[in-house]
Amino acid sequence: MTNKLLRFLLIIALLMPLPVLASTPLQVYVDDLPLSFDVPPLIQEGRVLVPFRKIAERLHLNVEWEEKTQTVKASSPTTTLLLKIGSKIAVHNDQEIELDVPPQIIEARTLIPLRFFGETFGNEVAYQAGMVKIKTPPQKMLVSAFYALGSKTASSWTNLFTREYPETNQGHTDLVGEIALGWYSLDKEGNLLTRSTTGWQKPSGWLDVLTAAKKYDLHTEMVVHLTDANSQLSNLIANPQAIEKAVKNIAEAAILYDGVNLDFEGLGWRESGETLRQTQINFTRFVKQLAEKLPEHTLTLTLHPLNSAYLGYDYEALNHYCDTMIIMAYDYGPKPEPIKQVNEAIEKALTFVPPQKLILGISLPSETAASLPAKIGLVKAHNLKGIALWRLGLVTPEMWSVLKSEIKLRM
Repeated sequence: MTNKLLRFLLIIALLMPLPVLASTPLQVYVDDLPLSFDVPPLIQEGRVLVPFRKIAERLHLNVEWEEKTQTVKASSPTTTLLLKIGSKIAVHNDQEIELDVPPQIIEARTLIPLRFFGETFGNEVAYQAGMVKIKTPPQKMLVSAFYALGSKTASSWTNLFTREYPETNQGHTDLVGEIALGWYSLDKEGNLLTRSTTGWQKPSGWLDVLTAAKKYDLHTEMVVHLTDANSQLSNLIANPQAIEKAVKNIAEAAILYDGVNLDFEGLGWRESGETLRQTQINFTRFVKQLAEKLPEHTLTLTLHPLNSAYLGYDYEALNHYCDTMIIMAYDYGPKPEPIKQVNEAIEKALTFVPPQKLILGISLPSETAASLPAKIGLVKAHNLKGIALWRLGLVTPEMWSVLKSEIKLRM
């Protein structure tokens, strides 16, 4: 080969558009959560390309690779997209579409144009200041809200129905599908209380709440709340006679509700070894007996997360006796609650409990309207059952607006 020909080929190669790394690391966010790749995103001809499988699976799409034709396929229930390596022609639901840049293989990974891919599957994609933000469509999920405590200025009734008691309106029942009514507690002998030392109590006009809930097709749960202050809870669940009495009393009161929510807090504090294991066994026994007593009711457990200081809850065993678990993934210290620790709480729970049973508890005093999308993003990312809001009366108009932009309304 002559020197002249070599120079000619070199010039041609230099003139060809090549994928290049962004001058600064390009970060991709999905629902306000960062997405990491083993091969970093590239920019070619002003278009961002990212590894196909990682982004497709994060968006919960089915993915396939056809080696013979060098084609990747992504599909949802309504959309199918075919992309061929090196080709600018994509096939979207049997319709051909021309791309600005073709898919290509870099470091054994198939990279695809991000904006085209994301928008094809109904997502919003925006590029700004060295980052790409993807917002997925509103997703169907259960929104449970605690109806408890409150005051004239932080009324659960007014916050939910957007009218002063006793008037009602659809209000936010287009979003909220379940209310957890924090009106009950227990003493160490198993007697059911409607006024507790921690302030939980059955309000006047409580029957009106149940009537309004039925009107707007809200699932109702009676919440039984008890903390382990002075070992009151530990003593209760260690006493077979007290357990039997408590289960009987709860079952009798539950006839007016669709389900029961056990919010037993503080178990396992500073316990370890056999002492901790016995606490877990005692609580599981209580839950098992209650579940057997209430076969026609739903049973929800509101639990401390597995990355908290309260480890008296055997998630694996409890999974067999409940319909739903609410993870109280909050009170870590910083506000808003740190995403890393909330995500860790979810991942630890998923080791023992299927996602369709798990609800992420969100403490509104710890959050802002700006921090909510990332929390809901975790629910979407892990395909959880939904969210539980602590509590009605504290949801600001801005928070309601965010929630309704992220979650598919139920009516």
